[in-house]
Amino acid sequence: MASNMDREMILADFQACTGIENIDEAITLLEQNNWDLVAAINGVIPQENGILRSDYGGEPISGPAFDPASHPAPASAPAPSSSSAFRPVMPSRQIVERQPRMLDFRVEYRDRNVDVVLEDSCTVGEIKQILENELQIPVSKMLLKGWKTGDVEDSTVLKSLHLPKNNSLYVLTPDLPPPSSSSHAGPFSALQESLNQNFMLIITHREVQREYNLNFSGSSTIQEVKRNVYDLTSIPVRHQLWEGWPTSATDDSMCLAESGLSYPCHRLTVGRRSSPAQTREQSEERKLLAVYLHHDESVLTNVFCSQMLCAESIVSYLSQNFITWAWDLTKDANRARFLTMCNRHFGSVVAQTIRTQKTDQFPLFLIIMGKRSSNEVLNVIQGNTTVDELMMRLMAAMEIFTAQQQEDIKDEDEREARENVKREQDEAYRLSLEADRAKREAHEREMAEQFRLEQIRKEQEEEREAIRLSLEQALPPEPKEENAEPVSKLRIRTPSGEFLERRFLASNKLQIVFDFVASKGFPWDEFKLLSTFPRRDVTQLDPNKSLLEVKLFPQETLFLEAKE
Repeated sequence: MASNMDREMILADFQACTGIENIDEAITLLEQNNWDLVAAINGVIPQENGILRSDYGGEPISGPAFDPASHPAPASAPAPSSSSAFRPVMPSRQIVERQPRMLDFRVEYRDRNVDVVLEDSCTVGEIKQILENELQIPVSKMLLKGWKTGDVEDSTVLKSLHLPKNNSLYVLTPDLPPPSSSSHAGPFSALQESLNQNFMLIITHREVQREYNLNFSGSSTIQEVKRNVYDLTSIPVRHQLWEGWPTSATDDSMCLAESGLSYPCHRLTVGRRSSPAQTREQSEERKLLAVYLHHDESVLTNVFCSQMLCAESIVSYLSQNFITWAWDLTKDANRARFLTMCNRHFGSVVAQTIRTQKTDQFPLFLIIMGKRSSNEVLNVIQGNTTVDELMMRLMAAMEIFTAQQQEDIKDEDEREARENVKREQDEAYRLSLEADRAKREAHEREMAEQFRLEQIRKEQEEEREAIRLSLEQALPPEPKEENAEPVSKLRIRTPSGEFLERRFLASNKLQIVFDFVASKGFPWDEFKLLSTFPRRDVTQLDPNKSLLEVKLFPQETLFLEAKE
């Protein structure tokens, strides 16, 4: 017996060799071959002539393929149960059919990328047909480049090119005008031009009143815009409440060029859904997706459509509880396109589940449930079922979905509670920062005001000092005590108690006394000069009169007093 580690290595090698992505299917095939890697690979990839290999000795078994239509079961044979439908088990041999090999193509055209998934039995022309629908380019105008073997014909079968699973190609359209040319070629050219344009989205965050100017190409989707806004605002996409999207923007997978946005600028507003009940209501409005897959070559198709899909109970239950979608897989091109859409919208798991279904198992009902960021196939209902069994399986899927819905609502409530706490903490932190910033700004304003007042004070002091010096220099020289002209001796008491003494000619004007007092730092517009006996305000006298005329001769004691 192989150990768990050996089995993991065998499983990895088996998936790498066969291209089977479904782990459950790969494990089933390995267990059928007792974990013999070579035997399992030979069982999945037999010789190209269609020979089937025996499970009991490896001898090839040739013969016609089993056809349910040409070999009907005897009337007395019991009806097969649903668990073994279309999985006949032969008593001595087990037939393992070769699974189709799927090829993934990433096709680049200008600034667009298109993913195409096809079986290796398809042709190059079928890839071009799919690209014609996706890119709206006629096949006749399309050159598909990037093949490892050089140019190929439209009729070339992909299997003959021996391609790897993942391939990169690109489309050239030399006969079509470039996107920057005139748009007179029709709606297709206008759309191509819009896809290559850049849209400026001016998005206002309602709660914080902040604007973001974001540039997006026309090929970007609305979903990409919302995810970018989540990175900037921390508002999850499911909680974003938008205003300003055009009415034509009905699907988040729609690209901006098709959404009807104003070019080159468009204004939008985003906020957070404030009520947890709204989020809960959205969760409750979600439904399961029921995908009906039709195939004309299955013998059960007519019975299923006439009995199951026409049953009133089934139709009513589906319409009330499911979103239904139908697709016809009869043609290979339709099948390839459907697998491409599945990969894009539902994920590779759903696409791989559909690939594993055989033609005689159709029609199918795939019950798909969205689970967080991925999709999960809840049930695959094959065509050999009854009305009662179909109803029971639909009800079982609804029970699982309802339980998951309740869990999602609980998670939403818990997440909302955590986000509320985080928002409160962020708001408290923001208020604290604003308070600190306001305090800092007030302190800076105070310091700036103090500096301004200090500068004014310094300028005033400098101006006063300049005036004082000019007055001091303009004073006439002090006369000597013994002078031919009469001399008046004045003694002036300052507010601090000090005395200023100086001799003046009796003929000097009173203004000279004022200038002398001002030169000592006591300007006459701030201080008044008073005499004692009689008390009078000398500064109110005429400054052009002489000291003799104002009776400040031969000597006088004055004192300075600040004006009010």
